[in-house]
Amino acid sequence: MTAKSTAGPLSRPFRVDRLPRDRAGIVIDATPEEEAALAADFRIPAIRDLVGRLHWSGTSARLVITGTVSAFVTQVCTISLEPFEAEISEPVEIVFSDHEPEKDAGDEEADIPDPIVNGTIDLGQVTAEFLALGLDPYPRKPGIDFEPVTDATESPLAILKTLKRDEA
Repeated sequence: MTAKSTAGPLSRPFRVDRLPRDRAGIVIDATPEEEAALAADFRIPAIRDLVGRLHWSGTSARLVITGTVSAFVTQVCTISLEPFEAEISEPVEIVFSDHEPEKDAGDEEADIPDPIVNGTIDLGQVTAEFLALGLDPYPRKPGIDFEPVTDATESPLAILKTLKRDEA
């Protein structure tokens, strides 16, 4: 998060000790260039109107970021291979801490806070990560139905079954 080489295409680093005291909220608004770079990273045709509306609570040692990430994305239907546009609205809840997680915490399913690195968190990366979480891994264009092959006589197991009968 601190070096430019590790930052993704959408980077908005904030020093935790300089976050607004009124906790009014922070808006992360991606530029068209950042949206194009993220689309390439996510291997989708396009992203537009990417906005993260984030709020924070806690202290500079332990921050809780909540809010919503929204965008319009162009994805390719996994059935028809046609591009289509979908709206993403993903809730955000993430905890940052400047303390190392305890190794013997006991509860393996508990979320480990993300690190505050050198007093900095990157809310651009948070926005990009939650957009990625909102993407459908198997997008389907509205109105497209998948019709599986139902002819049991053509399945590989049906062919093997007929071969076995022929040998007997």
